[in-house]
Amino acid sequence: MKLNMPTEFAEASADETRHHLLDAAGAVFAEVGFRDATVREICRRAGANIAAINYHFGDKETLYLEVLRYSHGKALEKYPPLMGVPADAPPEKKLRAFVHSLLLRIFDKGPTSWHGKVMLREMIEPTEAMDSLIEERIRPMASQLWQIVSEIMDLPMNDERVRLCSFSVVSQCVFYHHCRPVVTRLIPNELPQDAASIEHLADHITKFSLAAMKHLPTAKR
Repeated sequence: MKLNMPTEFAEASADETRHHLLDAAGAVFAEVGFRDATVREICRRAGANIAAINYHFGDKETLYLEVLRYSHGKALEKYPPLMGVPADAPPEKKLRAFVHSLLLRIFDKGPTSWHGKVMLREMIEPTEAMDSLIEERIRPMASQLWQIVSEIMDLPMNDERVRLCSFSVVSQCVFYHHCRPVVTRLIPNELPQDAASIEHLADHITKFSLAAMKHLPTAKR
């Protein structure tokens, strides 16, 4: 007699397989990049049938986009951009929260810590997924930072100086990820190792950025 699996169990099993595929794919994409990653290796690590990716995602390209969405979403869920700081808080406090959140995501050692490596590869060799990720996730965060900086500098959000200063803030944070091999060789143990050292770096970047912004022409004094 053939036994039918209850619908809720079948759905749970499918959802579990999908998550296994996302985690396995994230690790593989981080190690070898999108172009060199193979469906066979991803399925092997996920313990899934070779046809599973086609069933759940359609193709490798869609899987890759979903991996970016999944990891970015998990990172923001764990470390939201303003870290719980109220919307009516002073812009300087919001800037510090934004910087701290970004650094926490960069140095996270959790299950999706491969997100930073995948994004680094994406910056070096952009795929079609980049456009979707920018519009869905990155542009809203950029607008949030532009709003904070515009308040600090007392300038419109679309002012070039606001954008340049915003990019400079982010650049200071991602430097420690993109140039990690150089930093560790120049000054061993310079990279943050724990929550306290991440807090210390967040304070430095925030103070440095505020000092620069407030001494540019037309900035608040």
